Amino acid sequence: MNIKLYITDYLIWGLVLISFIQIVRAIKKSSSRRLIGDLFKSPINVVAIIILIVYLIIGLLDSIHLKYPHQKNYLEEISVLDLILTPLRTQNEITYSAPFSLYSAVKESQIINEKQVRDYPRLNYGGAHLKNQIDKKNDIYLKLSITLAMTFIVWGTCALLFHCLTLFPLSTATITGHMTLLIVIFAAIFIYHFMPYYHILGTNQIGEDVLYQGLKSIRTGLVIGTVTTGIMLPFALVFGLMAGYLKGWVDDVIQYIYTTLSAIPGVLLIAAAVLSLQTILAKHQYWFETVYERADLRLLALCIILGLTSWTTLCRLLRGEALKLSQMDFVATAHSFGLSSFKIMIRHLLPNVMHIVLICIILDFSGLVLAEAVLSYVGVGVDPATYSWGMMINSARLEMSREPIIWWSLLTAFGMMFLLVLSANIFSDHVRELLDPKRLQ
Repeated sequence: MNIKLYITDYLIWGLVLISFIQIVRAIKKSSSRRLIGDLFKSPINVVAIIILIVYLIIGLLDSIHLKYPHQKNYLEEISVLDLILTPLRTQNEITYSAPFSLYSAVKESQIINEKQVRDYPRLNYGGAHLKNQIDKKNDIYLKLSITLAMTFIVWGTCALLFHCLTLFPLSTATITGHMTLLIVIFAAIFIYHFMPYYHILGTNQIGEDVLYQGLKSIRTGLVIGTVTTGIMLPFALVFGLMAGYLKGWVDDVIQYIYTTLSAIPGVLLIAAAVLSLQTILAKHQYWFETVYERADLRLLALCIILGLTSWTTLCRLLRGEALKLSQMDFVATAHSFGLSSFKIMIRHLLPNVMHIVLICIILDFSGLVLAEAVLSYVGVGVDPATYSWGMMINSARLEMSREPIIWWSLLTAFGMMFLLVLSANIFSDHVRELLDPKRLQ
């Protein structure tokens, strides 16, 4: 078994590692430690943080790819998350099936008692251990009881461990965090206990498990949000600080650049770039050994395109803040001591605009996740071989007109994306309040 990492894997792991190092460095400072502690005083923010951590763990597990012998002279390439979700990945049906159903959602011609009839056939894997529909209710109750017992055992152990280590003092936020942790543990054990026997959220048109699709799409959302932010941040910082501090012709040129980019409709600019990229990739298929390499490169290219077109808003904010800071006494003093413009921007301007940067990148994260969904929905997003919520919504748009309605694919994609975006917005709102200059005075 060999470990294989793609470019986006290196990028997302690198960004997470850098963020972790910065958090550890911040904890060593009393002022930063107090601000971080204030994040955990709000019950709703604690819930948002736990949800974001769960999404991050799932995304990181899906960013470690393994190659191991599957058949003779054939290496199968899967991620650690795929390995954990093996029943969901391998137990594919023929077509649609509803959540926890034993039968397909589409009628097929069958031979029953030597007569050809059209009826809903039994699934190959969903509920295959049961004889009939009557046994399903008792089986679900039994498995649910075992799941609840295991959940309270694991949760009780974690709560006791936290209490013994006194990691968090007892408060409303702590109680809310424990309740959220209980729900997360229950969901994890529920999926692990039920996935070998049922399709928890049903299957799609090609019989693939919808829950598996939704969980695999988390990595795409995280890559789009984090890598794109990492790409656009240097442009916004450099151009914003230069325009605000150097002024003159430098300011005029930078304003012209971001005004021109802002004047072009974002969707059209991104669509043109993506379609051009598709043409290049189609003519150079020999660049890639596998479909996954092509999909990963297209995902990275989409991040680059989004990053190069989304830095203008933050740049404009940083320019305004740099203009204000450049008139401050401490900047004039630094200039009188002979410090170069570069050192003044790095040592004095950059630390004083980081609160704006931090707030904007967290807000932009949720916007970029939604942007990927919109672009994939209109067909100019990620590669078809890449799982994403936008692709799920795109494939489910015609399912709502079927009879019966195929609702589970759309609901799963919308629910998972909504939970991530909502949590990111709640977290960014609390960060904005904590870094408000009026509060820090």
